[in-house]
Amino acid sequence: MMPQDSMTSAVQKIAKQALATFRIPSLVGEHNKVFMDNQNKLKSLLAEVRAVDLKIVPRATESAPVPPARLVPPVTYMHIYETDAFSMGVFLLKTGASIPLHDHPGMYGMLKVIYGKVRISCFDRLDKPRDGASGVQFNPPLVPLQKSSLRPSVLRSVGEYTAESGPCVLSPQRDNIHQIDAVDGPTAFLDILAPPYDPDEGRDCHYYKVLHASSEAADRKSEAQEHGDLWLMEIPQPSEFWCGGESYPGPKVSL
Repeated sequence: MMPQDSMTSAVQKIAKQALATFRIPSLVGEHNKVFMDNQNKLKSLLAEVRAVDLKIVPRATESAPVPPARLVPPVTYMHIYETDAFSMGVFLLKTGASIPLHDHPGMYGMLKVIYGKVRISCFDRLDKPRDGASGVQFNPPLVPLQKSSLRPSVLRSVGEYTAESGPCVLSPQRDNIHQIDAVDGPTAFLDILAPPYDPDEGRDCHYYKVLHASSEAADRKSEAQEHGDLWLMEIPQPSEFWCGGESYPGPKVSL
């Protein structure tokens, strides 16, 4: 039993644990001890994974994309495995590339850098604005349609992650909206989402722009974020961002 287990690939172990963690939706939640124990096991496995385990060779540093770099996607994705419970793959970002601010509706996620460095900025929507969008001022002024798409928000964290860092974790309630920027060269990370994106199930990806509002509350710096002086406005997918695909060279997953 021991030799067989020792030969199991790291990515197979991660996929198996991801399935155990997310396979029963009714048991998924931060108040369920079994779920939290399984999630912690998954985080521990992810913390140990390296590019060599996925047979991915770190890309050499290249010059930053220069418009119009439409011939080469700034970001590519290697699909590894997907079930109804979770999806797993690797995102590769070129020097200077970003995955714009986007959400993961009703989803959990884990991101583990396997080479390079990323900066991740995480936001949360607030439950409700102080008095609706009418109580704040934007420069330039917004048209009514733009105001209707505004959501009060808070910046939860900005952090840099390398292959030596632990996973970055998001939940439906916290750190669910984030932007990912390549820092100091190309980078790649293993990504798990549970459940996967599915527009038919209401899990479509939305993109956002951060707006800073001016108001009386914003003048009181200690209270500014409490009162929601940051707003997210939903926007179309930015034209400078698109994601290509490439083949995954690592060990196969079978569940």
